[in-house]
Amino acid sequence: MTMKLNSWDISPYAARVRMQIYAKGLTHIATEQTPFYLTQKVYEERPLSRIPSLEIDGDAIPESAVIAEYLEEAYPEPSLLGSTPRENAHIRTLARIGDVYLIGAAFSLASQTGALAAQTPVPTGIDSIVALLGGQLASSLRTLDRMIGRDGFACLDRLTLADCALVPALAYVQYMLVNRGLGDPIAANANVAAYQAAIQAQAPAARVLAEFDRGRQERREQIGAGELETIRAANRAAREAAERALSA
Repeated sequence: MTMKLNSWDISPYAARVRMQIYAKGLTHIATEQTPFYLTQKVYEERPLSRIPSLEIDGDAIPESAVIAEYLEEAYPEPSLLGSTPRENAHIRTLARIGDVYLIGAAFSLASQTGALAAQTPVPTGIDSIVALLGGQLASSLRTLDRMIGRDGFACLDRLTLADCALVPALAYVQYMLVNRGLGDPIAANANVAAYQAAIQAQAPAARVLAEFDRGRQERREQIGAGELETIRAANRAAREAAERALSA
């Protein structure tokens, strides 16, 4: 069986899966840096057309949370889940906070301030929407601050799927907001800040954070060279061509 993870360094969702792969020691799963522009063939063959995707003998599993569950079922040891259904529910709750409430809000907020495509952010949205999203993100971080572990891990005194989701989520929040002059939303939450500092001592976390920094630098270079809009236009053209071909 041949397995390959299609990934982007800068994607927090892809980083979640890579951290899981590293933590479980799944060295037989290759990781490929997929071009930022997807081809018409990809859009035609894969309805979701998402990064990351896990290819298994030519078939592809999309969505980071789905991939994470598949890997835990296929490779149960070492486990990144708990030993009881209640522990597993807590792990999944923390992971969902990272996926939905942190990354989702940070992405939307950055979109409204132009932080995704410009060296210097220029507000492109409505101030009231920016304020609403900022308030939602701050509230989610306060919630996480109450729930996060106090021993250097998200929970259970060891690496779990919650860490795999939260490590890239927190890095993404800081990249999107701090580096764009919007302030550090993590600093005001002592437990989250302490967790973020401590978890970097774990090799899988340190590795994905180094990869994220590499992806962040690549994105800066793309923005500086004016390549990002070209990439986005190529993606749109490929997707539209696939839609025309499939509807013909």
